Amino acid sequence: QVQLVESGGGLVQAGGSLRLSCAASGRTFSSRAMGWFRQAPGKEREFVAGISRSGGNTYYADSVKGRFTISRDNAKNTVSLQMNSLKPEDAAVYYCAARHDYSVVVLTGAAWEYWGQGTQVTVSS
Repeated sequence: QVQLVESGGGLVQAGGSLRLSCAASGRTFSSRAMGWFRQAPGKEREFVAGISRSGGNTYYADSVKGRFTISRDNAKNTVSLQMNSLKPEDAAVYYCAARHDYSVVVLTGAAWEYWGQGTQVTVSS
């Protein structure tokens, strides 16, 4: 069982930055692909960024490429999302997600096994 707890959401002006963090429980963190998803009101949940087990490979939605950076610290069981140049359309509830052991990053939310409770990101224009 894996528990994920996000932090770092809040209100920021357009053009500003936020850093989201996700703390994971369990001893198999380093064997799991990790990712961030988001869901805005009235919209479907969408993939934002993913990172491989070692951290050597990262994946981004086209809408956030060049602005967001995902990273992980396997020694601390944490994954982070640095969000720069935020836009009003980035406003959403952001969720940390983990896949099963020995997994790879996939874009489909249904393939992710564990989810955090979400953290709200609000971007004012």
